[in-house]
Amino acid sequence: MIWSIIVGGVAGWIASIIMNKNESMGMLKNIIVGIIGGSLGRFVLGLLNIQQGEGTVASLAVGVFGAVILLAIVNAITGRK
Repeated sequence: MIWSIIVGGVAGWIASIIMNKNESMGMLKNIIVGIIGGSLGRFVLGLLNIQQGEGTVASLAVGVFGAVILLAIVNAITGRK
């Protein structure tokens, strides 16, 4: 569980940098976005019938993928850049 929080936090932080939101997000938001993004990433990859690899790097990549999607959705809904 602690490992999921760490990987989620890193994934959320990387996604916030990619989406240019790093300054407005704190550590807690990065962790939340990363964990939810990991679930969203696994869901999207499952819909596309793409197998997720195993290990930390694969989990991080899926988490970043999902977190970027999540931040894009939130930005579209709130109208923020």
